[in-house]
Order: sequence, then C-alpha cells, then structure tokens
Amino acid sequence: MTEMNENPLDLLPEVLLAASAVLGLLLGSWLPRARQWAVGLLAVVACVAGIVAASVAATEPATTAFGEAFAVDTVTGASRIVVLGGTLLVLGVSFRPLRGHPRESEFYVLVQLAALGALMMAGTQDLLLFAAAYLLASIPAYTLAGFRKDGPGTEAALKFYVVGALLGVLLLAGVTVLYAAGRATLYPMLGDALRVAPEPLVAVGAIGLLAGVLFKAGGVPAHFWVPDAVQGSSAPVAALLTTLPKIGALAALFRVGDAVFAGSSLPWPALIAVLAAASMTLGNLGAFFQQDVKRLLAYSTISQVGYLLLPVAVVDRSDLAQQAFLYYLAAYTVTNLGAFAVVCALPHAHTLDDYRGLAKDHPLLAASLVICLLGLVGTPPTAVFLGKLQAFSAVFDGGYAWLAVLAAVNTVASLFYYLRWIVPAVSRGASPGLAEGDRTARVVAYAATVISVGLGLAGGPVLDALAGPVSP
Repeated sequence: MTEMNENPLDLLPEVLLAASAVLGLLLGSWLPRARQWAVGLLAVVACVAGIVAASVAATEPATTAFGEAFAVDTVTGASRIVVLGGTLLVLGVSFRPLRGHPRESEFYVLVQLAALGALMMAGTQDLLLFAAAYLLASIPAYTLAGFRKDGPGTEAALKFYVVGALLGVLLLAGVTVLYAAGRATLYPMLGDALRVAPEPLVAVGAIGLLAGVLFKAGGVPAHFWVPDAVQGSSAPVAALLTTLPKIGALAALFRVGDAVFAGSSLPWPALIAVLAAASMTLGNLGAFFQQDVKRLLAYSTISQVGYLLLPVAVVDRSDLAQQAFLYYLAAYTVTNLGAFAVVCALPHAHTLDDYRGLAKDHPLLAASLVICLLGLVGTPPTAVFLGKLQAFSAVFDGGYAWLAVLAAVNTVASLFYYLRWIVPAVSRGASPGLAEGDRTARVVAYAATVISVGLGLAGGPVLDALAGPVSP
C-alpha cells in the first residue's frame, strides 16, 4: 500500500456534488416555496462544475487517493462525466413538474445524493467504501420512488425497498466473506490473496457481491423490482432509476472483475456471460407485449444491462473491453434518458395508443422518440450502434462467439417492441394524451437526441479517449 493521500481535490466532482446537496438542504429550509427552484439551479451548477473538473482530471495520469481506496483513472473519469451529465438531464425533466411542490428542494437533494453514490461506486477500489457508496446510492432512490405519496408510488417504493434490503444484506455478507477469504479490502491486495484462497469461500463471496450489484443495475436475476418500481414512480424518477444507479454499479463490477477476480479459480467470465445472456433475453421477452410505456422501457433497460455486461465478461480477455464498456455506458445513458424525456414531456400519455398522432401534433418530439427508440435497438448513426458493435467485437475477441451471436439475435428481436411504440406515434389520428405537456422536457429530449447522434458520429475520437490506463 502507498502512503495515505488525503487530497480532497482528487475527489473534486464528488465534493462539489456533496457540498451542493448539503447547501441545498439548508437553503430549502429557509427559502419560500416559490423560490425552491434555486436549489435545483444550485444542483445544475454543481453538475456542470463537476463535469469540468472531471474533464480536467481525465487529462492527468491515472492515480489513486486516500490510500488507494479511490481510483482516479479513465473508468472513473468517464463514469463521472456520464453520471453528472445524466443527472443534468434528470434535473431538466424535473423542474416543471416539481415547481412549487412542498418538497421541491428535498427532491433535488435526493437526486444529487443518489448520483453521488453512483460516482463513489464507480471509483472505489475498496470493498468497505463500495458498501458505503452502495447504501448512499440506494437509500435516496427508495425515497424518490415513493416521492409522490400515492398508491402506485408507495407500492413501487415498498417493492423496491424490500428487494433492495434483501439483496443489500447479501452484498454485505459477500463483502464479509471475501474479506475473510482474502484478509484485505483493497482490490489489488484482495485480488492477489484470492488466487490462493479456498474456492468455496471465494465463490460464496462473489455470489453475494453479484446479488447486490445486479440489483442496483437491474439485471437478471435481481430484476424483479424494475418494472413495478419504474411504472409506479413519476417519470423523472423512473428516468433516474433506469440510468444513474446502473452506471455506478456496472462500473464497479467492471473494476472488480479486472482487479479482483481476473485470474482467480472462479469462472468469473463464464458467470458474467451467462448473466448477460439471461438479462438481454428475459428483458426482451418481458417487453414484447407491454402496453404501458414506462413498463416497456423498464423491461428494455433490463435487456440493455445484458448488452452492457458483454464487455464486463471479457474484461481480462480482450483489449477492446474497456473502450466498449465505457462508450456503451455513455451511449445508453443519453439515449435512454432521451426516450424518458419524451415520456416526461407528455405526462398524460401512458400507453402506446396514447401516442397515436404524435408525428402530426409534435413532429420534433416524434422525431426524438423515433431516433431514441431506434437508437436503443442499435441503429446507425446513433451512439448505441457503435457501442453494440464494440461490445460484440470485444466478446468475440474474448472467445465468447456464442454470446455475440445471441446478442445480435436479441438486438433484432428488440426491434419488434420498439416498433410497437413507433408505429402509432407516426400514424394518423389523435389522442387526448398528446395535450400540451412539459416544454422543458421537450428541450431535454431534443438535446439528448442530438447528443446521441453526435456521440455516434464522433465515435472514433471518443473511443480513443476511453483507452486510457486504469489504476493498478
């Protein structure tokens, strides 16, 4: 272990977000209800400043902070920018529906704390810090799921919390077992120790750790909460639940696979490959005949976890894994949030038929919806197309050709349920669900669509930037 480095500037994006959350909570206690929007504005400033700080830190050599417990490297830098950018989009679709709400400032604070937990999960190199970050990302999300205090929201929060509490306990148990097996919590030291540790202990600890991470990511078999929690939550909260926690959890899993389980006796790549296959397949099957748009996107996000797990499975087998994973993470985040922004822009449209005639009444919004849904399929020139291409190449290069073929088949199959939404949106007719909605959310939808296409067109330079070193 190197000497303790306690420079807070190494964690400047995280510090800015935490400070904004604390200050926002204090401001919310004193500001009148009509001016609670200032807390949201403060959150936006913190996210923008955090993105700038993360971009500057990304140009520096990879390093660690706080005694190697936190890594400041390419994975952390990319995750920071994606999480903070995603938080900006979530805040953007929240301003209008939250304006004047009695707990408006609390909502913005909870969003920032959930994002802070995702940031910490992505950069941690220590099991204890990971467990703390996991709880920080979880508890605000439970509160946000039931924020509306209505029947569906209460049910969503209850199911989310019960499943999360169970799998969170399994994660803590897994952390304890791994510590008992390796006598260390730092990833580099733990990885060396687990190579000679008893295999049953390593297997039990890994399964417990996976249970918690897959819950946070919404992957099979810890996916049962996703459809109900997403459907019962408000649209801005649903957008958050399907993006920000996934970024932190999957980035943490990528780092754990690379630093802890690579080269161990545990068949880690095969295990992740099976989970990826199950997630993409079951997610697609669940989405096929959904009528509620939020529920359809919920199953869609389960399937997307499967694609995101492809490069995670071959992290130590392919040189393409890191670029593919980080690029796909960014591509999925902006494209999925773009689709949810359309849902937020039309708060009275709940089913697929409610979108009938969207192209006639709101042509730009319909174009955004079509581009984002086809983007989630993986249609060029959107970013997800290049992300999937890179992910397929990585698993093929890593010796899992069967997984690449299965992913391609699932990609084609997913076109069916996305088209079930697109067809009524571009058809003639009218629906009362297309009444005047949230104009701010429309702007967010347009911005996310442009970023998704722009990221796809600028894929080469972005991929080169994501090939940087990872902290040992």
